[in-house]
Amino acid sequence: MIFDTDVFIWAQRGNKKAAKIMEMAEERRLSVQTYMELLQCAKNKTQLKHTRDFLTAFDFLVLPLTENIGHRASIYIEEYTLASGLRSGDAIIAATAVENNLPLVSSNSKHFKIIKDLQFKIFKP
Repeated sequence: MIFDTDVFIWAQRGNKKAAKIMEMAEERRLSVQTYMELLQCAKNKTQLKHTRDFLTAFDFLVLPLTENIGHRASIYIEEYTLASGLRSGDAIIAATAVENNLPLVSSNSKHFKIIKDLQFKIFKP
């Protein structure tokens, strides 16, 4: 299962549903895009360390950006940006999930539910 950035943010804010869905997942994955977004949210070195420690403690694996993911993400931008407002970061996250044949968990249904080949699981905080 791949988790979108918003689920991590909910968990860091103490949302029990977010923590539980992460805890219950057999495989915990995130795209390199999500990893970078999480690091950008850190306001200082302590928060940065907390984010890294959290990912390590829960055995999250960061999935790299590949040529196939980049190509698929660009196709998603062409197909879905006008209809849903899909941005490049979310296109990379969705493409990472599809290329790795994993479901994506996010509360951002506006951008993700429209992508036909994506296994999308809505998270409701």
